[in-house]
Amino acid sequence: MRPDIIVIGGGTVGAAIAYGLTGLKQSVLLLDGSDGDYRAAQANFGLVWLQGKGMGLPAYQTLTRASVDLWRDFATEVEGLCGADLAYENKGGIVFCMGEDGFENRRAQLQRLHNQWDGGEPDWEMIDRAALERLLPKARLGKAVSGASFGRLDGHANPLRLLMALHEAIVRQGGVVRSNATVRKIERAGADFRLLLDGDELVAPRIVIAAGLGSAALAAQVGLDVPLRPQRGQVLVTERFEPFLPLPASGLRQTGEGTVMIGATQEETGFDLSTTSDAAARLSRKTVDIMPALAGAKLVRQWAGLRVMTPDSYPIYAQSQTHPGAFVALCHSGVTLAAIHARELARAIRDGELPDFLTPFHQRRFDVPKAA
Repeated sequence: MRPDIIVIGGGTVGAAIAYGLTGLKQSVLLLDGSDGDYRAAQANFGLVWLQGKGMGLPAYQTLTRASVDLWRDFATEVEGLCGADLAYENKGGIVFCMGEDGFENRRAQLQRLHNQWDGGEPDWEMIDRAALERLLPKARLGKAVSGASFGRLDGHANPLRLLMALHEAIVRQGGVVRSNATVRKIERAGADFRLLLDGDELVAPRIVIAAGLGSAALAAQVGLDVPLRPQRGQVLVTERFEPFLPLPASGLRQTGEGTVMIGATQEETGFDLSTTSDAAARLSRKTVDIMPALAGAKLVRQWAGLRVMTPDSYPIYAQSQTHPGAFVALCHSGVTLAAIHARELARAIRDGELPDFLTPFHQRRFDVPKAA
């Protein structure tokens, strides 16, 4: 049977879109690559995060807020379909500040962001050390911690459970997930698109390219110039502890299993997925400065993943003008944006036209004006 839509890329972005499309009664085939692909979901920190998002592009703050607002219903729906526990909590999130200068700089940064957005009351507040200690009564803070910014709408979830649940939910809603499916070429076949794989070909009237770092080469075949680069992020995981960190922090969160995730670096190393002792040392020093008691924690895992980065770090959503029906969707905040991908973006793809609120995320924003 010919699907209505083929989604290329089985990571969190592609899976959320495919899930949304199957919920809209579309016949969907999701193509997941091989285990050797550069999977951003493998190193996702699991934050569902709003505070600090959108500097220089207010539309991104609006987009992120819309997704965060949808996340509770989205999680409940996915969990109900699959019987999964996404471990989603949205009790707020914190960014630690070091020293008085760090505290004031954070306040000024968030105030600038709020002023450019002009979207109502702030979703954050600055809290001093005493208030932070009351918020985290079981965590002994380092001497240099002066306070934190507290984002009232922030939260976290289990990113791997989310990805597995989305794949299962797609199938439960009548979609098909095909693994080890690498698209080699995309070409027109009348009003359809023909996708050439190793020893196979597939045809559909619409396609969505959500293949992470593999999106640039595929998008170029349908007239979309998508500028991308990989950015390496390394993460540490400790042994399990009794609960002591009730809220996620940027770069530090305790999971439901009791482990502590520490991260993440931002390294321009190309497609290198190596882990380094230097990164482990830097992350460990930062963590001990915040919470000295973790100095004796046993590290049980260190891994690296590659973020999908555009020149300005913000998402790209576009439909090809030369190949109508071919869409591209990519970002490095796949967990946070999963809800709006499954709702508004999936609906737009079904209808064949992206809405105006996604116009700021077209890749034409990177076009360099030609000299006169």
